[in-house]
Amino acid sequence: MSEETLLEFPCDFPIKMMGRDSEEFRDIARQLVEKHAGPVADDAVQTSVSAKGNFVSVTITVTATSREQLDDIYRDLTAHEAVIMAL
Repeated sequence: MSEETLLEFPCDFPIKMMGRDSEEFRDIARQLVEKHAGPVADDAVQTSVSAKGNFVSVTITVTATSREQLDDIYRDLTAHEAVIMAL
């Protein structure tokens, strides 16, 4: 069975996750992505803190090499207790 995708690999792909605003969460987010995508340059990481400062979104743009790689990243992100949401 063949899985169809609109993406052509390799491609730049932004991965966004949200959690409580802490340095620990930012490190966890980066480590979970780097586990599957390799080292991420500092300029590939963007953060945005919520209006009240309780939450942060971390967007990491990776060079995705396959649908399987992206699926593995999202599985790890959604399984981690510190990640509230992953997009």
